[in-house]
Amino acid sequence: MATSPEQKDDEYRQSAVPPRSEGVLSDIWYFMLHKPAVPTLIDFASPAERERYSHRIMQRLGISVDEYRILNIHQIGINAPVQYVHEELLRWGLDSICWPNHIATVGRKDERLEHIELFLFGYNKWLGGLKSGRLGSNFIPLFNLDAIKFQHTPESLDVDNARYLLYRCSGGYPIGIFAIYVRSPIREEREMEQAQLFFTVGFNFYGNKDWSDNHIVNKVWEKIHNRVTANVLNRIKQYCEVRFQKVTDGLHPSPMHDSDN
Repeated sequence: MATSPEQKDDEYRQSAVPPRSEGVLSDIWYFMLHKPAVPTLIDFASPAERERYSHRIMQRLGISVDEYRILNIHQIGINAPVQYVHEELLRWGLDSICWPNHIATVGRKDERLEHIELFLFGYNKWLGGLKSGRLGSNFIPLFNLDAIKFQHTPESLDVDNARYLLYRCSGGYPIGIFAIYVRSPIREEREMEQAQLFFTVGFNFYGNKDWSDNHIVNKVWEKIHNRVTANVLNRIKQYCEVRFQKVTDGLHPSPMHDSDN
């Protein structure tokens, strides 16, 4: 008997770690249709609120996002130490259970995190071997990520105990920056968990601010991107907390890309 969506959702919530996606349809279910337990999107209530976060990004990452029409910041608290969460992220395999690998397949140009490509459904060639789509836009890969700076240990005067991976996005629809940032909680912000994980992306569609101002394009992209990102962060939270508890209990959990129940 086929498993109903409701049963799938129950299995998801009851599992010790997120279930592995087995194909494109599973990716759609787990990352697009599934409603994440913890909302992650930081909502800018006003231009002043966006400016405040832009200033924070400049302070912490040393890079401006003012030139980008689209700025999305997602945050989730994780009950595990900052260093532990950061090291787990560095150990991600290309088949990580926390990412929709069948829809957006990850490739490393030199088997390192410094240079990453993402391919739609894993295709790395356009029809006829061409690598350009219509209007001269490069659809293959979806985009490239090239490291700007990796901070693996806190700076000497850093009170946030922060680690991060900062990338430049190019070669596809997002032309801008992407950052994975993890730090200690700020009590004034009512953050309780040991680690606060952020995914931040600032960009213009194909480098074009006019495209980024298009209401329909913007809203459709944000709806998909925000749901996928929220599910990714929820999976990371669930996975890291389960793994850290096993380490605390003296067990030896397998790497993030392995199934670990």
